[in-house]
Order: sequence, then structure tokens, then C-alpha cells
Amino acid sequence: MAKQSPHTSLVMKLIKENKFKEAHEYVLLNLEQDSNHIESLYFGSVCARYLKNYQQSNDYLERLLTLSPDMGRAYQELGHLNRDRGSLELAAGYYRQACEMNPALISSWQFLYDYYRDIGKKDASSHALEQLENLKSLPNTLLYINQILYEGKLSEAEKMCRDFLKKDPKNTEAMSILSEIASRLGYLEDAEFLLENAVNFEPNNPELRKKYLIILRKKQKFSKAMIQAEYLCKTFPKNLSYKAQMAIEIMQNGDYEKAIEIFDSILKKAPNDPNTLTSKGHALKTFGNNIDAIKSYKLAHKAKPDHGEAYFSLANLKTYSFKTSEIALMKNQLENVNLLSKDRVYFHFALAYALEKEGEYEEAFFHLEKGNEIKKINNRYSIKGMKDEIHSQIQICDSNFFSSHGEGGLNKNDPIFILGLPRSGSTLIEQILASHSQIDGTLELPNILSMAHGLRGHDRLSNEGKYPSVLKSLTKDQRKEMGLEYITDTFIHRDKAPRFTDKMPNNFRHIGLIHLILPNAKIIDARRYPLDCCFSIYKQLFAQGQEFSYGLEEIGNYYRNYIDLMDHWNRVLPGKILKVNNEDIINDLEGQVKRIIDYLELPFEKECISFYNTKRSVRTASSEQVRKPINKDGVERWKPYSKKLKPLVDCLGEELLKPEDIALIN
Repeated sequence: MAKQSPHTSLVMKLIKENKFKEAHEYVLLNLEQDSNHIESLYFGSVCARYLKNYQQSNDYLERLLTLSPDMGRAYQELGHLNRDRGSLELAAGYYRQACEMNPALISSWQFLYDYYRDIGKKDASSHALEQLENLKSLPNTLLYINQILYEGKLSEAEKMCRDFLKKDPKNTEAMSILSEIASRLGYLEDAEFLLENAVNFEPNNPELRKKYLIILRKKQKFSKAMIQAEYLCKTFPKNLSYKAQMAIEIMQNGDYEKAIEIFDSILKKAPNDPNTLTSKGHALKTFGNNIDAIKSYKLAHKAKPDHGEAYFSLANLKTYSFKTSEIALMKNQLENVNLLSKDRVYFHFALAYALEKEGEYEEAFFHLEKGNEIKKINNRYSIKGMKDEIHSQIQICDSNFFSSHGEGGLNKNDPIFILGLPRSGSTLIEQILASHSQIDGTLELPNILSMAHGLRGHDRLSNEGKYPSVLKSLTKDQRKEMGLEYITDTFIHRDKAPRFTDKMPNNFRHIGLIHLILPNAKIIDARRYPLDCCFSIYKQLFAQGQEFSYGLEEIGNYYRNYIDLMDHWNRVLPGKILKVNNEDIINDLEGQVKRIIDYLELPFEKECISFYNTKRSVRTASSEQVRKPINKDGVERWKPYSKKLKPLVDCLGEELLKPEDIALIN
């Protein structure tokens, strides 16, 4: 939480008393001590606006938004400023941005309701009125919790929300807020539990159902999510947002043609909706239709030039070449002080890709750094926390631990876990295996991670708990039941093959749990040369999770921890895990494919060699690479940036690297 300047309380008191001149004098004293104090800049803009010093008010806000680009109240103040200047259309744009950043801002919704009503936009006016009435119906405590939640004050919001629920345990709005906090912290199990109860208490609330649907999708519980989507579309057939959610669910279940039909039906009514155009592009890309995906992404950014996701989606194809004019457009967007930070991140990563293709490595790295810095601002990832977690796995799950447990778990060999780090070549291994007639390729399944979170106990929101020590007390019956739960819950992702892949990379942290509940499961450790792997992670903007990926030191330490833990698993579970190096696959595809298939105790099939001909949806960032024959395109892509990578090498340790590469970096 930001440190409060000495006169802040007095400034707030004076503003409430409408003594704006006096309040502004104390704002200036605060800014003399700290010129970047966010609240003082905000209060300075308020005072200047009331004193009709509009340019000064605007200057305060521009400085504020360079420091805190996601501050909803700052956009609301820009709305007030332009309203007072008489620029109502411009004000409406800022109020919309304010509501996107912080949906709990009553003044912004009130203006939007009045504005849209006066210009005859009934749907927009009704939506604003609905939001306004909902906020006005909230107890003041929940309204305040909502506001601080959207300013990133998660710990304070969580404590207040828990205290509120102790007094009113069936309040669905409080449950919804706490689920949002849990989701932001990565505890989807808690978020699902809270929203499931909220929907049971208030089944006719469509927005609760939509939130529940989104959490179910994140947990890849697609059949349950589909039930919610069907309910929403049946109950509110004219709501295009719910229709879009249905299309996304259908897409998640693999019917891309049907999903595209629904997106097209939405676009007939809202032809320039950038989110629908982008979602349609994702469906086309996943299905392998890059030509039409590109068209859809381009229509999205034509409709909304600051829609950064559309530009990033073009870059994320890994095959698109940006025109000089498109690069200039992206750079111009970054000059816009009002650009939302999520869009700013998209533009930085897209420009890094575009400029690398042009050979402009210095500028490309600048954009990588900037994009990653923004992602780290609200990131709770801790190098020490991860090291402690890995250490506890090593300490608890030792040889005695496994020998004392003996046999147990579910004796099925259906799952093949492909794990390691992102960008390690795991998608290539999955594509090879999915080309085998006896193996279904699925997704990065969250089931093992959910089980591990569930075992943490009641303290898991505070990132503490009983896991992995709780593994010591698991009985044979519990282990078998958990193994059966995993097989049952993942069945929806399979087709008809007897075996299937689970490509969640983070499962390397839970091999002890996997072995206890599924002792016959096969585990493949996908490895890639550290510099290639780590720099590829740094270059990739992940859709969700992978919080360690936004800093070179964080990535280097994470890779080091991964190696230490895998060395431990290989010591205590000898012969259990097959290590497959990406470089070995590139240099000897047939030999490595036969080695993997032998480990899986399956007959060799030549289709695994021509894996790039296998038609299936691939949802990771490597989707286009695995649709091409083996090549060395991804090897040594870090070299043009070598002088920037010393922080990474210092954390990795020189023993993991080639001497000539160390010399190049140093």
C-alpha cells in the first residue's frame, strides 16, 4: 500500500468542506516531499478542477496516469474535467474507461446513464442504469471493498470481505467479491466454491452465473460451464454477451465451426465489436485457419485502434510480418497517456515481436522490458516463496516417504504427464504423441494443481497451509479415490484412445502427489537448453498464470528450482520419469520418438514422425510451430540479446550453460 503523505487526511477534510484553495496548498506541500505521490496528484487534479484551473487539473492527471495507468478514479476525474469543460462525448469515453478499470464508480455510471438516455441509446442507458442500481443497493462497506479491490488493494479487501461474511454469511455480493479476490490470487478452487454457493442462494442473478461460468471455464470444467451458458442464453436470448460466452464454451469443447457460426451471428448485430472479432480470430487460429484469423484480428483493430489484444494476437501467430505502417500505429498508441495498461502490455509484446523480425534488437528488448515491467506491478510472485515451496517438497517427499507409503493409488496407466517449463518443447512432444492411434492429445489440465490447492486446507488464500506435509497422512483409500477423481474429471477431454496426455507444465511441482494417486502414470520431463527456454519464456505473454515469467531474475531462479526438484524426483523415484531434450528431438527425431514410444510401452507408428500432418486443435503459443516439420527456428534466438541477459545467467549458474555462451554474455 502506498505510504500516506503527512497532509493527506487534512487535504481530504478540506475537500469535503469545499475549501479547494486551502486543500491545494497542502497538496503542493505533499508533492514537495514526494513528487510522485499518487493520492496527492489525484487530489491536486480535483482541487484544480473545482478552482477552474482546467489545464493544471489535466497536467496532474497526465502525471498520475504515467505512474498508475489502471487507476479508475483518475479516468473518472478526466470524465469530470471534460464534463465541466462541456466536452460531453469526450467525457463519456473517459467514464467508460473508468468503469472498465473500476466497475464500482457510481459517479461514472450515473453520467453514462444520463448521457446515453439523452442521446437515445436505450441499450447502453439500460446497462448503465442496471449497474448504477446494483451499486446503490450495496451496503457502504461492500461498495468500499469493491472500490479498493479494483485499485489492487487485495489484502485489505480480502480481510474486510471475510469480516463482512462472518456477519452476513449468505450475502451473494460479498461472496462474489471474495471469489474475485481468490481468482486474482490464483486460487480457483476457492473462487468456484464461493460462486457455486452464491448461485445456489440467488439462482436468478445472471451476472453471478456469468462469473461462475468464467471460473468453471478457467478450471476447464467445460460441461458444467456449458450448463451455465445454456441457461443464460435461454433466459436472456437477446443478450449478445451471453451468446458470446456460449460460443467460447462451444469452442472449448472443440466444435470450432459451430463457435464461428455464433460469432458471425453476433457480428451481424454488432459488426464492429472488437472482442467478438478477436474471439473469432482465436477460434480460427486454434483450428489452423491462419488466413481468416488474420482477417478477423485486423478487423478488430480497425474497429478499435487501441485494442491491443488484436495486434498481439497477430504477433502470437509467430508467422505474421507487420507492415511499417502497422509498427508506426502501435508506437503511436503507446504515446496515448489514456491507453489501458492491459492494452499497453499487448502493444509492447507485439512490438517486441515485430521489431525483432526487422532486426531492431535493441528497440525490441526495450519493449520486452516495458511489457514485463507492467505485468510485474501487481504480481505477487516471490522468488523466496517458490524456493521455500520447492525445498519443502524435497524435505518431505524423500525416499522414506515413498517407501513408508508402499503400494496404493489407482492402478491405471491412462495418463501421460508432459511437464517441465513453458516453452520447453512440451507442445511438440504432445503433438508427436497425439499422432499415435492409442493416445488422445488433450490440454494443459488443471486437475492436479486443483488437488494440490485443495490439500492446502483453510489457509490457502493466505498462501500457507498443510501441503505437501498433508501427503504423509493420505490413506490407500484416499489415494485411490483421488486417482479415480482425476480419471473421471478428465474424461471429458478425451476421445476414444486408451491413453491421453496432460500437458500442464507446472505439474513438475506435484510429481509426489501424482505418484501416490496414479502410480502407473507415465511422466515425461520436457527439457530445453536454459538460455533458449528462459529467454523464450521472457518473450511470451501468457494468457494467465506463469507469474514467474515477467523478470529475468525470476525466470532464472525458477529454472534453477525446477532443475533441483527434478534431480530430487529422479533420485527418490528412479526410472519413473523420462527426460526428453528438445535439442535431441531436433537432431534425431526418429530415434527420440522411438525412445518415447518404448517408454510408454506402445508400438511404434510412423504417423508420430509426420506429426505436423495431424489435424487437431492446439491452444498454446507453439501452435504454429508444431504444424511444421522439425526445424531449428527456435534455437539460439537469445544471442542477439546476449548482453542484456547477465541477470538471467547469474541466477541460472554457469554450470548449466556452455562456456562459449557464458563468454558471449559476459
